Amino acid sequence: MKITARDLTFDVVAGGPDGGAPVLLLHGFPQHSGEWAAVTPALHAAGLRTYALDQRGTSPGARPQGAEAYRIAECALDAVAVLDALDLASVHLVGHDWGAICAWHVALRHPARVRTLTAVSVPHPHASAYAYANDPDQRARSAYIKLFRQPGKAEEVLLEGDARRLRAIFDGAGLDAAGVDAYVRPLLEPGALTAALNWYRAMSSLDLVGLGQATVPTTYVWSDGDLAIGATAARACAEYVSADYRFVPLAGVSHWIPDQAPSEVAAAVVARCLA
Repeated sequence: MKITARDLTFDVVAGGPDGGAPVLLLHGFPQHSGEWAAVTPALHAAGLRTYALDQRGTSPGARPQGAEAYRIAECALDAVAVLDALDLASVHLVGHDWGAICAWHVALRHPARVRTLTAVSVPHPHASAYAYANDPDQRARSAYIKLFRQPGKAEEVLLEGDARRLRAIFDGAGLDAAGVDAYVRPLLEPGALTAALNWYRAMSSLDLVGLGQATVPTTYVWSDGDLAIGATAARACAEYVSADYRFVPLAGVSHWIPDQAPSEVAAAVVARCLA
């Protein structure tokens, strides 16, 4: 379906039983709502109704110009506006990678709209900031962000040679060439990669202002094979959740948890939603 909200048009993939408890799924970079395709069947079998949103920059009808338009607070407001358009007062919220960051901001800034939160890969923003400030290993893991924030340069590096480096991002995800191409091909459309990278270019320390502890029941799923998020950030997450909290560590799994371990993600989401 297509949802018009905030003068933008978002693509949303809906599924599951009508009347089921609603679940909003937010994808990360460099992916789209298709990253939830292997997760949702188990959610539907559990009686949950899912809405997988192609977020700002990914939906072709939601690509405003300029990096400032991609501040995380704006992306969180998109999610809330989509809920309004769907006439959903509150949902179970699930996000991976940038989708997890967006989900944290929705849960922290608009807690009345969130029944539960399941964050995959990326912890509470203050846990990430703590690890970056105190752990050299985390700073090394985050070094790629410097390139992604360089307009033009990042696009050149990622797209050269039939997007060889963009495709290589998915090493370890357990995807075949067709699976990788399903994520990369939409980013080859004019302006698509720039819009996706603008999430990184809009990052600011001001994004943390006003963020407190999460007050909704929260599950955090992390994998020890994640090249982007280390153990310091993962372990710190619990300090920033004041509600019921579950930490689900996965051994031998890469950053691409929904693709590589969809059953484990689905089990964590179902357990949280039906608790």
